[in-house]
Amino acid sequence: MTSLRAPLAEFIGTFGFFFIGIAAILGTTSAIGTGAGLIGIALAHGLALSVAVHTFGGVSGAHFNPAVTFGMLATGRIKAGAAVAYVIAQLAAGVAAAAFCKAVFPAAAVAQANLGIPLPAPGVSTGTILALEFVMTFLLMTAIYGTAVDERGRAVKIGGFGIGLAVTGDILAGGPITGASMNPARSFGPALVQGDWAFHGLYWAAPIAGAVVAALVYEHVILDKR
Repeated sequence: MTSLRAPLAEFIGTFGFFFIGIAAILGTTSAIGTGAGLIGIALAHGLALSVAVHTFGGVSGAHFNPAVTFGMLATGRIKAGAAVAYVIAQLAAGVAAAAFCKAVFPAAAVAQANLGIPLPAPGVSTGTILALEFVMTFLLMTAIYGTAVDERGRAVKIGGFGIGLAVTGDILAGGPITGASMNPARSFGPALVQGDWAFHGLYWAAPIAGAVVAALVYEHVILDKR
């Protein structure tokens, strides 16, 4: 039972994070018309992640993102077996959240938002997608390290809030360009449910690269290991 606690926490936390994010996107469509817009979508994702981090940080470390798990694996802060379990739980949660949203929200809203799959705006190049997703995930991973791993940052006790704000800021900055995924599981869930795999590989490669580079830089350059 003990070995299941962390993956279960990853599943529940990821599900809540994604459900609230996708639901907020569907709500902005004309079929529902909340009027929340990009700001509402960014806040929904950020607040949901903040709550999830505060809830499960002490159980699993609150990754909720395969890119974050790969970053922690690259610096030896999680073992390979646990990392595999985390990623499976995160991907399963992404599918569950997307399927649930598709089942309960109006079909018109799902169609208009394509179930909230993070996708680039028309005309955005592959290079732009890779660059923006890399940078946004790099900044997110840096925030995670600075507020939740580094003892100097942990002393301030705003880890969940800071990480949530990082996601909010990234969505406000890059959402209109790439959809601001920063999270392979966030892209995978609705893509599988909708059967839309456009650009999908980019939303794995860039976030994982950004998170791994950020983790290595913080671990070996910024972190005070004394």
